[in-house]
Amino acid sequence: MTGAAGRTSASASTRTNTRDIARAAVRGELTQVAFELFRREGFDKVTLDDLAAAAGVSRSTFLRYFGSKEEAVLAAFDGHDRRVADALRARPADEDDWTALRRALDTVIGRYHEDPAGALATTRLVRETPALRARHLEKQLGWRPALTEALAERVGGPGSVTLRQTVRAAAALDCLNVALDHWTASDGRLDLVALLDEAFAALAPSSTPRPSSTPRHR
Repeated sequence: MTGAAGRTSASASTRTNTRDIARAAVRGELTQVAFELFRREGFDKVTLDDLAAAAGVSRSTFLRYFGSKEEAVLAAFDGHDRRVADALRARPADEDDWTALRRALDTVIGRYHEDPAGALATTRLVRETPALRARHLEKQLGWRPALTEALAERVGGPGSVTLRQTVRAAAALDCLNVALDHWTASDGRLDLVALLDEAFAALAPSSTPRPSSTPRHR
């Protein structure tokens, strides 16, 4: 019985994983279709019906994957909070929090180097569309508790969150946003890593070694 139950459980898990992979693939395709349409026609002019038609699916099918137009674009940022928090927990224990936060953010800016043109287009669309920018900032607020808890775990446990840790997490996200704004304004010509280093250096404690603040061109 135990063997049969185990095989049944493994089979169910495999089916679930397969469904998750398939769903993620469809979401990725729909996101790409939506992004191209938004970029060509303008976010405000495109309706959910337009998105469904462009993707070759019904409106109800599209809505099963995304509850709104905004979600179709911002899905590209899903999981960033978890990746940054995990990277933060993995930083050396003797590294100061501010440096650890800076290094942890490398996990999300990596994609800007892997596909700079695509990342620039996505970032510009989000930052130049009021509805997208507002929704993105709202979602980014959800990163703060994840980063704060990760900072707390570095010195004790999630129950020991301090005001200082919360402020540092919020400031780190602000540094990321400022760096992205400058990078977007330069049409991607400036080095995002250098911009983020400079933003962090502007708020670094005097005892923390500051990275070079000279922006480098790609």
